[in-house]
Amino acid sequence: MAGSSGQGRDRVAVGKIGRPHGVRGQIHIWSYTERPEDIAAYGPVETAGGRKLTVEVLRATGADVTARIAGINDRDEAAALTGQELFVSRIALPETAEGEYYHHDLAGLAAFDVAGEKLGRIAAVEDFGAGPVLVLEDTKGETFYLPLTAEVVREVELDAGRITLDPPPELMEDEEGK
Repeated sequence: MAGSSGQGRDRVAVGKIGRPHGVRGQIHIWSYTERPEDIAAYGPVETAGGRKLTVEVLRATGADVTARIAGINDRDEAAALTGQELFVSRIALPETAEGEYYHHDLAGLAAFDVAGEKLGRIAAVEDFGAGPVLVLEDTKGETFYLPLTAEVVREVELDAGRITLDPPPELMEDEEGK
């Protein structure tokens, strides 16, 4: 599951509302769930402001879900929701298998290299379409994108709040090649 934003550890982002679809209140949702149609599988979703919404998935094409939200009946009402991130309670989600993590769980972890040197922290996990990447904010405040792969992520210790990384050196160079 993707989704890097969260409101504390008790809520997990499962999607973001996009543009309206048609004139009867239908809407596009960018789903962060592994199966996009699962955006509605965990019960009502909630906006960052706490508004509860019941989502009915009409169809899914890739991560884009066309949906109806209960009580939203026209294009203007749907447009007013554009850009709202959608959350569910962490306890509503299934448990992960050994070695699997929700992206939400990785955001905020202290990052170390395999030699034990502090690299910084994981600011977020993003997916721009080619697979998830860790957004590493280093100790100087610079941002680096690292692939979320077994080759780069060597160990995740959620209870300790840390992640051990082995990033390729070329991915850790700043714009001046340092």
